Amino acid sequence: MQPKKKINYMWVMVFVCFMLGFFCLGFCSGNKSLYLAAITDALGIKRSLFSVSDSIRYLTTAGVNLFFGSLLHKLGVRKMVGVGILALIIQSVLSAVATNIWGFYAAGLFLGIGLAFCTTTMISFVIRRWCKENTGKILGFVLAANGVGAAAAAQVVSPIIYNPENPFGYRIAYLIMAACLAVVAVIVLPLIKEQPEEGPSAKPVPKQAKSRDWVGMDYADAKKKGYFYIAALCIFATGMCLQALSGIAAAHMKDVGLNPDFVARMVSLQALVMACTKFLTGVSYDKFGMRVTMTICDVAAVIATVLLTLTNATATGMALAAAFAVTVALALPLETIMLSLFAAELFGNRAFPKTMGIFAAVNTAGYAVGNPVANWVFDTFGSYNPIILTFGAIMLAVTIVFQFILNSAYKDRKIILAAREEKTV
Repeated sequence: MQPKKKINYMWVMVFVCFMLGFFCLGFCSGNKSLYLAAITDALGIKRSLFSVSDSIRYLTTAGVNLFFGSLLHKLGVRKMVGVGILALIIQSVLSAVATNIWGFYAAGLFLGIGLAFCTTTMISFVIRRWCKENTGKILGFVLAANGVGAAAAAQVVSPIIYNPENPFGYRIAYLIMAACLAVVAVIVLPLIKEQPEEGPSAKPVPKQAKSRDWVGMDYADAKKKGYFYIAALCIFATGMCLQALSGIAAAHMKDVGLNPDFVARMVSLQALVMACTKFLTGVSYDKFGMRVTMTICDVAAVIATVLLTLTNATATGMALAAAFAVTVALALPLETIMLSLFAAELFGNRAFPKTMGIFAAVNTAGYAVGNPVANWVFDTFGSYNPIILTFGAIMLAVTIVFQFILNSAYKDRKIILAAREEKTV
């Protein structure tokens, strides 16, 4: 009798990460824009004041991520994921029972903690630890769970949030979210293992594409480069513009007269397309390189701003809303996968941990600024159009500046590689 074939536990951990992406990111973060108009209308809160909760969330996430390595060393994966899910449940309950702005600010704090502990950073760490082969493809697949989860959640919670007979329907939606998270905790926490055993998943990493295999420069040298700081500024601006666009899109569509059910479908469409573009961005990078891939994403962001301003309740306006959902999804990988690829492309593997940390921090700081500014403009002018067009102009400038950054980085790379070749001769 032959012994049963042992299951490769790598795939169990991939399942765990997919669940975290689907529920913790997709349900808790992917549909934040659906709640904006409902909550502010029900409680009579200014949108600019309410959006401060998002700033608190992003600043908290950025702060926690600075200490992610130390926390992981002390707590381990299972405890960090457990604490993260608990924080997300607390934010859901706080949002359901809050009667004033301070309750939502507290919820934003717990949301930031939860997302930092058990979503993108943790998922990336676990996949890289367990999946030594096809890491990029698997990571792209797992991170796509965010979009799939957001699309599913939009269809579940939108009818509840925008129930005409209950202006406080969003509270029920938050309680459903808390219940789902509790079930996820029961499923995934017992499955988590800290370290892979020796076996297929522990094989040495195969040689990757040349651009990713660049050793690069030390961080001390990287931070002396002028384009390091220009790149950080562009990443800040990108995070500010894209996160704000994503955050106000549903509210803007509702403001211009689109039916809430149609808006929910657009949110789902955006999430589903984004699930594909995260994976396809990695494919494009491998095939066409950084310049082409980043330009596609940047230009998509500029086009998306124009489409959103033209959205209205006519048939043409609704078609433009659908076009916006697709186009902005092409741009949103700039906030996730492209950060990692860009850090490695500019400065190489040697400086990657620190450059990636800084790029992630400034990107998140941009998130914290974008939503309050956009909603302040709405409170002041009664429309999002002025700030949407401003974001479009900023992204056009970023598109151009990035070309010069890449030119400078590639010149330095040639010099460094030439010098190392001379030493080996």
